[in-house]
Amino acid sequence: MPKRILNVVSVFFSIPFFFGDQLKYFHEKEYEIHLICSPSNKLGQYAESQFFRYKEVHILRKFSIIQDLIAAFQIYKYIKANKFDVVCGHTPKAAFLSMIAAFLARTPKRIFFRHGLVYETSTGVKRVILVAIEKLTSFLATKVVCVSPYLIERSIKDGLTKKKKMILLNKGSCNGVDALGVFNPHNLNKDRVQGYRNNLGIPEGHFVIGYVGRLVKDKGIIELVDSFMNIVKQRPNVLLLLVGPEEARDSISSETRKIIKEEPRIIATGAVEKNIEYFYSLMDVLILPTHREGLGTTILEGSAMSKPVLTTAHTGSRDAMVDRWTGSHILMDSSSITNELIKYIENPELCRERGVNGRKFVLDNFQQQLIWQEIERKLYDE
Repeated sequence: MPKRILNVVSVFFSIPFFFGDQLKYFHEKEYEIHLICSPSNKLGQYAESQFFRYKEVHILRKFSIIQDLIAAFQIYKYIKANKFDVVCGHTPKAAFLSMIAAFLARTPKRIFFRHGLVYETSTGVKRVILVAIEKLTSFLATKVVCVSPYLIERSIKDGLTKKKKMILLNKGSCNGVDALGVFNPHNLNKDRVQGYRNNLGIPEGHFVIGYVGRLVKDKGIIELVDSFMNIVKQRPNVLLLLVGPEEARDSISSETRKIIKEEPRIIATGAVEKNIEYFYSLMDVLILPTHREGLGTTILEGSAMSKPVLTTAHTGSRDAMVDRWTGSHILMDSSSITNELIKYIENPELCRERGVNGRKFVLDNFQQQLIWQEIERKLYDE
C-alpha cells in the first residue's frame, strides 16, 4: 500500500511556489498525494495536472476563533478518514491548524515547514501571540523544516524549536528551482521576449531594475520606490519593473502607491501567474529589499536566469545568494539601495559576471530534483 502524504496550505496562490511539479514527482514514485487548501476555482485543474487529491477547507489568513476551530475539525476529520502517514503544514495558519489536527489524529509524522517568521516585523501583544503560536506549532510537529540556515539560527535564538527537531533540505528551500527547464535563459523564445518588452513599453537601451513579489511594506517597496526616484534624477534611462500584486494586508503608503501609479518610468504589472521567466529576462538586475524573509525564492529564480541580485543581509534571503559573487547585500534604507544599484547601472560587465555566477550557484545547490530527493529521504522514508 502506498504511503499517504497530506500537505496543507492556506491559499492556492502559495501552491505553485511551494511545490511546482513536486506533487506529480511523488505521485510518479507511487506515493498517494493529498492537499487541503481554501476554495479556489484553479485548484481542480491544478490537481488534475499534478495528480493529487484535494479537499477545500476555508483557512483564513487572519485569526478567527470560530472559523479556525471549524477548519481544524474539518482537517482532523479528513486525516482520520484517510489515515495519513505524513501530514505537512505550510504557512503559519495552515501549519498551526494542521499540526493540531494531525496531533489529535495521532499521525506518526507531522512536518511543519517554516517558510518565514511573521512576527519579525510585529510588535507588542501581536508579536507575543505570533511567537507563542510558532512555539506551539513546533511542539506539536515531529520535525520542523526550515527553508534557510538563517531560520534555524533565528529559531534557536528565539527559543522556538529545539535544534535536534529542525531540518534543512540541502542548503535550503522547500522545493528548489527548475533551473534546467523553466528558469533557463537558454530556453526562452527571443520573439516572445521582444513581445513582452513591446507590450510593457520598455525601450531598447534602458536599464531595468526588477522586483518580483507582493507589493507590501514588509518587502521594502517603500524604500525601493524612494531609491528609484533618487536614481532617475541622475540616470533618466532607468526603469523600475514591479511584478506582483498589491495587497491590503501590510499595504504600502498612499504616497508610494501614487508614485507607482503616476511615474512613467515605473511599470507595475499586477499579479503574474504564468511565464514569469519572461519577466525576469527583461531585467538587468533583480532586487528584493525585504524586511523579513524565510529564504527568497525570487532571488534563486533571478539567479537561475543569470541576473545579478541585491537583497538584505539581515533576513533569510542572505542564504539565497553569495555577496560580491552572485550579487550584493544592501542595507534596509533607500540610500544604500541607491548606491548599490548605481554600481550595477554603471558596470554592465559586473552585471554579466555576477549573473553567470548566480546561475552556477543555483545549479549546484538548489536544483529541484536535489530538494525532492532530500524530502523523500529525510521526511517520507526515514
